[in-house]
Amino acid sequence: MRITIISGSHRDPSQSAKVAHHIRRRLQQRPDVEADVYSLAGNPLPLWDQGVWEGGPKWRELLDPVKRQMAASDAFVVIAPEWHGQVPAGLKNLFLLLGKAEVGHKPALIVTVSSADGGAYPVAELRMSSYKNNRICYIPEQLIIRHVESVLNDDPAANDADADDYFRRRIDWSLGILLEYAAALRQVRASGVTASEEFNFGM
Repeated sequence: MRITIISGSHRDPSQSAKVAHHIRRRLQQRPDVEADVYSLAGNPLPLWDQGVWEGGPKWRELLDPVKRQMAASDAFVVIAPEWHGQVPAGLKNLFLLLGKAEVGHKPALIVTVSSADGGAYPVAELRMSSYKNNRICYIPEQLIIRHVESVLNDDPAANDADADDYFRRRIDWSLGILLEYAAALRQVRASGVTASEEFNFGM
């Protein structure tokens, strides 16, 4: 089973990337699971334009490797920091560039990151507006990593011990749920019921 972890921060380095690599390590400790991180550090993809639909060479060169990685994935972890109460623009742009062939009817776990007590607004935003046409399936479970600088650090002395223990256990539990959804939704896609040229877009 292949899982892609999308680190949605434009910053380099970032706390989102720290969380992404922790999740990758935890997934790789499970049998028969491969995990990769796709990072938006540096915001590597330009804003969507009409050339995406026209299949121009610029977009093919940029997007084909990303699309292949996503299409080969069984599930996703989507990590979003909260910037001014919002999801970073580059992450929302990624969901404009991906379609149902890459992420459709595949489960995703939302993980949001906050330096303080925030993190809820990006969850709501992703659930409300990032899935409609590409059909990504956010599972009911989610993670909000608050006070992220004080958890999941390699140096134990840099962690709030109680919070760090809680988040590590909660992450492992949530990943177990995601993997079961990944196995179940494979069968849904294989059934053929999701394949439709008549209803290409969500309502």
